[in-house]
Amino acid sequence: MTAVKLHLWINGQRAPSSGGRMGEIFNPASGEVIRQVPLATRNDIDAAVAAAGAAFPAWRDTTPLRRARILTRFRELMERHRDELARLASEEHGKTVLDAVGSVQRGIEVIEFACGVPHLLKGEHAENVGRGVDCHSLLQPVGVCAGITPFNFPAMVPLWMFPVAIACGNAFVLKPSEKVPSCSLRMAELFKDAGLPDGVFNVVPGDKEAVEALLEHPDVGAISFVGSTPVARHIYETAARNGKRVQALGGAKNHAVVMPDADMAFAADALVGAAYGSAGERCMAISTVVAVGEAGDRLLPLLRERAAQIRVGRGDTTDVGMGPVISQAHRKRILVLIGSGVEQGAELVLDGRGIDVAGGERGFFIGPTLFDRVTPDMDIYREEIFGPVLIVLRADSYEAAVQLINANPYGNGTAIFTGSGHWARRFENEIDVGMVGVNVPIPVPMAFFSFGGWKASLFGDLHMHGMEGVAFYTRTKVVTRRWPAPAEHTGSSLTMPTLG
Repeated sequence: MTAVKLHLWINGQRAPSSGGRMGEIFNPASGEVIRQVPLATRNDIDAAVAAAGAAFPAWRDTTPLRRARILTRFRELMERHRDELARLASEEHGKTVLDAVGSVQRGIEVIEFACGVPHLLKGEHAENVGRGVDCHSLLQPVGVCAGITPFNFPAMVPLWMFPVAIACGNAFVLKPSEKVPSCSLRMAELFKDAGLPDGVFNVVPGDKEAVEALLEHPDVGAISFVGSTPVARHIYETAARNGKRVQALGGAKNHAVVMPDADMAFAADALVGAAYGSAGERCMAISTVVAVGEAGDRLLPLLRERAAQIRVGRGDTTDVGMGPVISQAHRKRILVLIGSGVEQGAELVLDGRGIDVAGGERGFFIGPTLFDRVTPDMDIYREEIFGPVLIVLRADSYEAAVQLINANPYGNGTAIFTGSGHWARRFENEIDVGMVGVNVPIPVPMAFFSFGGWKASLFGDLHMHGMEGVAFYTRTKVVTRRWPAPAEHTGSSLTMPTLG
C-alpha cells in the first residue's frame, strides 16, 4: 500500500515542511508503513510561533465568554468525531479501539472543564485594604504556549494542554509525537470548524530539532511536556534556562499494595486491567504489585489465570483485549528486560515472548508477562518497562510496603487494595506519590482536578488541567487602587507606606 503523506498545521491551514525530512508512521499490528509525516524544522517552528504570536493579541482580547462558546462547539465536534479519532489512535498506536474511545472521552472532559473559563478566570477582590484603598487580582494569559506530547495517548494528552491554554487566552503550538500525529492534526481541523481564529492553534509534528527549537524560541512563554524522565529533566532545565515556565511530566513505576484483607478476586481483576490495558503503555499503568504477607500466595494464581485469558491481536478486531506495542525497537527493549528478569532470578509465572498472532506476524506483539519474587535490585524493578509486564514483590508488613514505594525515585501514581479504612487512611497520608487510588488501580483524576506526580515524575511546580492548569497558563497581576479626594493631597513621604 502507498503511504499517505501528512502535513503541518500552521495559521489555520495545512502546510508543507520547509525541509525534506519525513518520518514513517507504522501500524504496529501489521508492521507496515501507513503514513509519512514531515518533520518540522526550525524554520517551521519559527513560522508556527509567528502565526501564534500574531493571533495572540486579538484572541487575548476576546472575552472569556466568547472563547467558551468556541470551546463548546469544539467539544460538540469532538463528540461527533470521537470514534473517528479513536480509530486513528488505534491504527497508529496499536491500542484497542474501545480503549482509544475511552481515552478520547477523557480528553473531551478537559474541554468541558475549559468551557467554564469565565468562572475559572475570576480573580479576587478586597475592599478597604487601607483607608480608601481597594485591591484586586487579574489572571492574564502568558502569550504563546507550546506542548510536547508522547506517543501513548495521541488525543488525550494533547487535550490535557491546549484547551485549557487556549481558554485562558493564549495561542498554542503543539508538537505531537511523530509516531502518532494524525489525531492532533485532525483536532486542529475540528477546532477551526468550531470557529477558532487562524493561528491560535498550530500543530508541528517533529523530532528533536523541533523540540529544541521550541525550548529555545524567545517568543514561547510556557512549555508543557509528557514523556520519559530523562527527557522531562532536559525539557525542564533547557526551557527554564531560556526563561520559560515549565511543567514536565516524567516517567513512572506505579505500585499497588495488596493487603491480606483485600477482596482478592476484585484486586486481581483490577490489576490485570491496569497492567495490561494499552499493552502497558500508560504512564499510570500499574506495573508493580507489592503483596503484603499472605496476600501474595492467594493473589498470584488469580493474576496468572486472568492474564493468560487476555486475547492479543489487532486493536480494531472484536474481542481483542490487548494490541501490540508501539514499535519494533520498543518490543526488543521489553524482550531484553524480560530476559534480564529471568537471568537475575525472578520467577517467570507467565511468559509473553514468542506469541503468535494470526495475520500479525510482522506486528510488534508481546503477550502478557507476569513475574513473581522480584527484588528491588533487579532491572525489571528499576526500569520503567512501559510494556505488558507485571511484576510482584513480597513485603512482610504494610510498613515495609510503604517504605519500598517511598524509596522509589518515581512518584506518579499508586494504589492500595484493602477492606480496612485504617490502612487506606494511613496509606493516602503516608505515601510520597502524587496520585493515589484506594481500591482504584488507575487513579487518573477527573478533568476538574489536576494530573501530576511527585519526585522524578514531575519537573516544575504545577500539574496539568484542573485549576493548576489554569494557574500555569495564566499570570497573576495584583492591582492596588486609590481615588484620593483633593483634601488628601498631603505631599511626598519617603517612609515605607502602610495601608492598614
